[in-house]
Order: sequence, then structure tokens, then C-alpha cells
Amino acid sequence: MTAPQPAPSAVSDAAATEQYVLTLSCPDKQGIVHAVSSYLFMTGCNIEDSQQFGDHDTGLFFMRVHFSADATVTVDKLRASFAAIGEAFRMEWQIHRSAERMRIVLMVSKFGHCLNDLLFRSRTGALPVEIAAVVSNHTDFAELTASYGIPFRHLPVTKDNKPEAEAALLELVREENVELVVLARYMQVLSDDLCKQLSGRIINIHHSFLPSFKGAKPYHQAHARGVKLIGATAHYVTADLDEGPIIEQEVERVGHDVTPDQLVAIGRDVECRALARAVKWHAERRILLNGRRTVIFA
Repeated sequence: MTAPQPAPSAVSDAAATEQYVLTLSCPDKQGIVHAVSSYLFMTGCNIEDSQQFGDHDTGLFFMRVHFSADATVTVDKLRASFAAIGEAFRMEWQIHRSAERMRIVLMVSKFGHCLNDLLFRSRTGALPVEIAAVVSNHTDFAELTASYGIPFRHLPVTKDNKPEAEAALLELVREENVELVVLARYMQVLSDDLCKQLSGRIINIHHSFLPSFKGAKPYHQAHARGVKLIGATAHYVTADLDEGPIIEQEVERVGHDVTPDQLVAIGRDVECRALARAVKWHAERRILLNGRRTVIFA
């Protein structure tokens, strides 16, 4: 007598599929969700999770769909077959494999707390990214970067060589197929041209005291004014300094007994948390630009 065969396991089923993320934005009108869901059904895909938002102020519609497809389906086939729908609804859209770790570049100057935090999160798998290189206008963190087995590029910047340094950065981005540049406390103002070329692909972190406490030692200035909240803002970089679309903000309450040095330490921790979440959401393709704002499907 033949023994009964076991049912296919969930593990084998999962191995036979690929996971994808579709993101889109377009003018809001009837039929968008129906068109997307019908397309996924007709191509044999299964929706795992879907989020959407219609902005009445801008008249735009935003959507993020996480779906699975048979392993015989390729991302190129999906992109080719979805193109007609994208054109019909005037969409800006992307389809990516969920398993692909986004390639990023970290840029840093002389404050290394955000760099160290992102390196560690990437190493432990908390961030779905592959760090292609660390770029700095100083050499302070070359050894730290090397300890993670990541290439370190020293690009010194002066008023005379700034165009050449930025050209070298763009060349690195192209050569390494980098999708995101992260300013992990990189203390150089980027040119308008560089900001335009990397629009929507470069994230910065700064303390939220701006514009109240500009210049040197902002935490000491805040202490002198008796602030009660320490904050940090992660945002996309634009030609308008520190005024790009906001991705994430983090705050922590402080008391009257906190010293300036303690404020600095608290501020560094807050900056790390806000920046890490911003990078994670971007790498998971959860952020869509909405003019000067962002839509985040977290």
C-alpha cells in the first residue's frame, strides 16, 4: 500500500513565488484601483498588501502594492505589461523586486554617530540596503568604514575644487548603480545642479532647531534659551537649504536640569532614529513625493 503523500509545505509554496512592490502616483480619477487590481489578477499575481491615498489639495492619487508572482514571471515582463496602464492613467510608476537591497552611498564629515548607526543597522539586517561606499571630505572614519568591509572614498572639498568633487560623486553613483545618497551629517552645502540631478534620491538629517538656532553649537544655543523639546528632521535635499520635503521627525522632551553636553548626546540619538527610519522607508519604497510634501505608506 502506497503511503499518502504530504501536502506541499508553505515553505515550498513561498519558494515558488517572487515578491514585488508597485508604487505609483497620477491624477486622481475613477478606475485606478480597479485597473491595477485587475492587471495583477490577469497576470496571475496575488496582492499581499495595498495602501492608497487621494490628495484633495493636489488632485493626485498615490498607491503602493506589495504582491507576489509566480517565479517564472520576471520584473522586466511585469514592467513591460504594466506600461499600457501607466500610460492610460498618466502614472509615474515603478515595479521592483522586494528582495533587492537598495544600493546606497553614505556621506559624512566629522560627526560619525549617524554613520555608525546606519553601518550597524545594515550589517544586522535592520536596514534593507547595500552600502556601496562611504564618502567623506575628511578621513576620520576611514578605519570605521573599513571594519565593515565597505569602500571608503576621500573627496576633500574646497571652494576651488567643489565642482570636481561633486562630479566624482556623481560618477561613483553611476558606476555603482546607487539609488540613494544619504547625508549622514555631511557638512557641505551641495550645488543646485547636484541637488537637481539627485532629486528624490538624496536624504539629509538636521536638528529641528533650524531656523531658530543657526550656525555653530545649536544645542548650546537651545540650552541658553531653555528648550523643552529636542528634535531632528530627515528630509529630501533640494536647492533650498534644509527646506526639502520632510520624511520623518523625531522629538524627545528634556528638563531644565539637562546640560548642553547632555543635549548634544540626546540630539545625536534623536538624529540617528529619524534618519534610520527615513532610509528604511525609502529603501522599502514606501515614500512618494507629493510636491513639497511626502506620502509615506509606513
